[in-house]
Amino acid sequence: MAYELKLLTGNANRPLAEEIAQYLHVPLADAEVTRFSDGEVYVQVNENVRGADVFVIQPTCPPVNDTLMELLIMVDAMKRASARRITAVLPYYGYARQDRKVQSRVPISARLVADLLEAAGIDRVLALDLHAGQIQGFFSVPVDHLFAGPVVMIDYLKKKDLQDPVIVAPDAGGVERARAIAKRFDAGLAIIDKRRDGVNSAVAMHLIGDVKGRDAIVIDDIIDTAGTLLQAVTAIDHGGARRILACGVHPVLSGPAIDRIKGSPIEEVVVTNTIPVTEAKRLSSRITVLTVAPLLGEAIRRIHDEESVSTLFL
Repeated sequence: MAYELKLLTGNANRPLAEEIAQYLHVPLADAEVTRFSDGEVYVQVNENVRGADVFVIQPTCPPVNDTLMELLIMVDAMKRASARRITAVLPYYGYARQDRKVQSRVPISARLVADLLEAAGIDRVLALDLHAGQIQGFFSVPVDHLFAGPVVMIDYLKKKDLQDPVIVAPDAGGVERARAIAKRFDAGLAIIDKRRDGVNSAVAMHLIGDVKGRDAIVIDDIIDTAGTLLQAVTAIDHGGARRILACGVHPVLSGPAIDRIKGSPIEEVVVTNTIPVTEAKRLSSRITVLTVAPLLGEAIRRIHDEESVSTLFL
């Protein structure tokens, strides 16, 4: 028996969901996701989903708590409407940076979010560039973890006519990601030795590797306040790099991020559309946005058809 594929989305990033729907040639479900006057989320799906294979597309991006509640309530609505299977498609996983205890009396919020999603009724997760791969282990349901860098960004960077490129990891946690891209890009590798002195605050200490006279590309998963990026770029600039570009999968771009990017020697910042970026931000700070819709769309198709997804993230 063939189960019908249904795509559902909230208010977090409807343009991405529409692109995925176009790729799959499947319309978005007719759903109303609104607020009561006191701010409570209200969801009403205006079509039958009984026995359907439902994919709820919702990045838990800013405002994180609002988008997370939308996701949980949409999942609950699908469960109570007797959907056969519910897959949470998370282009961006909010709270992912709180994945472990780094000091006493702090939460592991990434695990809490996983517990909330499972309690709401998900059967599967499709995620993109989790901040820490170990977050997959916070779930007891299957998790498909995709990466945008090797699939989306490398093709774009290869068109940039880079000379003697070097991939730079902005901290020790990003070395594995940078190494994987450097290998596929046939480029050198450098690492920033970074020390944090508080939340949303970082101090770059040393540049490990040679960037002098080379085109440097800083690779990170999240660009939030751009503090880490700015420190990395400063160290690379002092190291004598010829050009500096930056790549970040998730453009959170909060607080002083745009001003920091505008005042830096970065030639271009390449991000994806896992989180919406306004046209004003794109134009004012040399930001290029690449789409992940074909990657996520193909993963959704393969999951629905019970085909292998592994070739999308190898």
